[in-house]
Amino acid sequence: MYRLATHTGLRQVPRSIANSISRPALATPRFIQPVAIRTMMDSPYSAVKVSDRVKHDHAELEKQYRNILAAEDEDTKVRWQNQFIWELARHSIAEEIIVYPAFEKFVPNGLVMAEKDRAEHQRVKNLLYEFEKMTPSSPDFLPTLDKLWDALSDHITEEERDDLPALEENIDVEYSSKLASSFNTTKHFVPTHSHPSAPDKPPYETAIGLLTTPMDKLIDMFRKFPKEDKKA
Repeated sequence: MYRLATHTGLRQVPRSIANSISRPALATPRFIQPVAIRTMMDSPYSAVKVSDRVKHDHAELEKQYRNILAAEDEDTKVRWQNQFIWELARHSIAEEIIVYPAFEKFVPNGLVMAEKDRAEHQRVKNLLYEFEKMTPSSPDFLPTLDKLWDALSDHITEEERDDLPALEENIDVEYSSKLASSFNTTKHFVPTHSHPSAPDKPPYETAIGLLTTPMDKLIDMFRKFPKEDKKA
């Protein structure tokens, strides 16, 4: 028996009741959905810089490009082609909506920098649009992919060497982390295919993207993607 304090004093209670009072039952563990995990990772307090987010995408794009080249059958090439298109389209638009306006606002000569990057993006978008229409059996498939990667890799090199370091030098870590979170979130709401004639600056790019994205996602439902890199 245990003594239990009440507003009228001490009284005896059975051991089983005392145990239930002193050791409350633990709540049943809840499974954390992947979306919740991504949300925590994207928290502004995670201190992931925007340049890290952009560079991570660049590395993923290179991996997907090399997987297209290495694929030994047409089905695998098509899957990696679709993944590459999906990733590059989202990445490019998220940069134009989130990163390039930050260049213009914070970096000395950032307006010129952003316009240069948008021009490079336009060339990439044009090539991506053509590449998307091709099948691996097309004689232009690999030459177009190589031209696309050459244009993209030149852009990546300049961006990582010059543009992103300049941005990080002119903003603090907290703001960079907020940009990183916005960049990652934006990728979930933008088109997943190349639309070269669409605007390349907010707010018009944002508005057109919101109209275009549902149709792009519908198209994606009928396309095949690599199982290990299946889209979120």
